[in-house]
Amino acid sequence: MRKARAYREKRSLRKLRKDIWRARHIYLMILPVVIWFLLFSYWPMYWLRISFYDFSLYKGFEGSTFVGFENFVELFTKRNFLKLIWNALALNLYSLFVGFPAPIIFALLLNEMRFRKVKKVVQTVSFLPHFISMVALVTIVKEFLSPTLGLSADILNFFGKEPVYFLGNAKYFRSIMVFSGIWQELGYSAIVYLSALTALDMDLYEAAMVDGANRWKRLWHITMPGIMPTVMVMLILRIGSLISTGYEKIYLLQNSINLGVSEVISTYVYKQGLLKMDYSTGTTAGLFNSVVAFILVFAANRLSKLYSESAGIW
Repeated sequence: MRKARAYREKRSLRKLRKDIWRARHIYLMILPVVIWFLLFSYWPMYWLRISFYDFSLYKGFEGSTFVGFENFVELFTKRNFLKLIWNALALNLYSLFVGFPAPIIFALLLNEMRFRKVKKVVQTVSFLPHFISMVALVTIVKEFLSPTLGLSADILNFFGKEPVYFLGNAKYFRSIMVFSGIWQELGYSAIVYLSALTALDMDLYEAAMVDGANRWKRLWHITMPGIMPTVMVMLILRIGSLISTGYEKIYLLQNSINLGVSEVISTYVYKQGLLKMDYSTGTTAGLFNSVVAFILVFAANRLSKLYSESAGIW
């Protein structure tokens, strides 16, 4: 029995080696992605231990004092902690209700276009802003909204209105963030839904047309149910980032006037961890952010499965 088992294991191992060698080009193609995830996603998890230490970069873990959950208690009792969560939540909810449907509507409109050349031009033009760097994007936004030299000032002057310093008024900050994000990511985000639309069965549309269904009914009863699993998966992933926001754009648009609505957890982590070198507090805030994001994704995935059998990410 042992010899037979050993022979089967050796044979399986030999077959595995042959399969790997046969598909070596494919494995070489995915190798950079695997290395990237190991270096920038999994290896940093080791340093989450900093949250439980009074960490000093020069002393390392051995020389730093283990404080347990004191960093979390200190973070939760800060006066502006709830403000940070509310700012991130308000910004992401605004983006969810306004920005999430935008690429879906855009993809549906593109899909209904009859002229292919016009469709390709529109899709290409909408896709290009995605490749603009964040610094360049913020510069464009600032120039556009400038109260002296910006295009927005010229438009307001044309209609007899006084120019407005939008970035100098906190109430405009969230709208600037959301709509500039829609402009930048509209075409890129629509690719997922366009791919889902191409996978729909055209026989269903032909049958609906024979039955007398107009374009609106075909959209509502065939197109929308067909892409709904994709929409649900993207929604689940979006819900997971309800209190998570990229710090680059927010940090570049921040100033002393809009700081009350623009300071979020990600910018707080950047300022505490890198600028002030308070690694313990910065890592603690980042770990809290990740745990909450995981809980939100898990809850959203669970709820989606209650209402749809095919929707979900696991």
